[in-house]
Amino acid sequence: MPDPSRAGSASHMNLQSIIPENEKATPLAPPAISARGLKKTYAGSKKMAPKEALKGIDLDIPQGSIFGLLGPNGAGKSTFINILAGLVTKSSGSVSVWGFDIDRNPRQARAAIGVVPQEISMDVFFTPKEALEIQAGLYGVPKSERQTDEILAALGLADKANAYVRQLSGGMKRRLLVAKAMVHRPPILILDEPTAGVDIELRKQLWEHVLKLHKAGVTVVLTTHYLEEAEELCDRIAIIHNGEVVACEPTEKLVASLDNKTLVVTPLEPLAAAPDLAPYTAELKSDGRLFIPYHPSKAQVGDILERLGAASIKVRDLTTVESDLEDVFLELTYRSGR
Repeated sequence: MPDPSRAGSASHMNLQSIIPENEKATPLAPPAISARGLKKTYAGSKKMAPKEALKGIDLDIPQGSIFGLLGPNGAGKSTFINILAGLVTKSSGSVSVWGFDIDRNPRQARAAIGVVPQEISMDVFFTPKEALEIQAGLYGVPKSERQTDEILAALGLADKANAYVRQLSGGMKRRLLVAKAMVHRPPILILDEPTAGVDIELRKQLWEHVLKLHKAGVTVVLTTHYLEEAEELCDRIAIIHNGEVVACEPTEKLVASLDNKTLVVTPLEPLAAAPDLAPYTAELKSDGRLFIPYHPSKAQVGDILERLGAASIKVRDLTTVESDLEDVFLELTYRSGR
């Protein structure tokens, strides 16, 4: 396993040269990040009781994955990330990052991750090249091993290397944050709400660059409130709620775990009211369509169609609406009663 605290020399200028030369993850590969019984309680005050932010989290993030870490505000996501980054001290439990225990090998563990924060915070009077050189210096990367020009080129910032940061567009500043996170060639990239408040085109550009990094071998951990974004990009998702992991599954399996579908029927003739299809409930929409929720594990579409026929309703068209990640998220968090 390579020492992530050291940057390797590059033989050519491409994206592959700025990341670790680790092998692609296999089912037998150790997790990129592993937490066991992780707890964090923030101290209280005279006006505020102690806050238990994490309540014994067990979580494995596979190498080579794009891993979604989702949850409502205050669920514990930021606390978890800050513990990984060494910004918050855990109360108990164990955490390893790229095989390094954060207590026994804190320097190596912190060097194994690059964190891209949600807020754009950087000195606007530096140039992108200067900003990366300073960041590399903070991580102890020797000048002979720095790859500032290669990183800027890989992220489409080569022509802005000597422009002041204040002159960059919002999209370029986002890319510069990714570049700063990669100066020490970490095998893990953590993106904390990277597309919050940005337009669609900028979001598309950012993900193009992140996906190139992932294709080259970087493990990506994403927190986002854009659930459709997580569903499209992540191969595995964990949902944290009230300091606990309430779900951690491959994305497709997680979405399929919610046993809900809706049959949408367009009648051949307009209906005056929703028919009685007991035990199913039908809702007549203003556009004349019938929405009929059902549980695939307990019912079949054919049974619903038979009941429609028994009610003398002829069908012009029908479609099935699947549950998505938003439905699962709401079911496990806001509707869970926990």
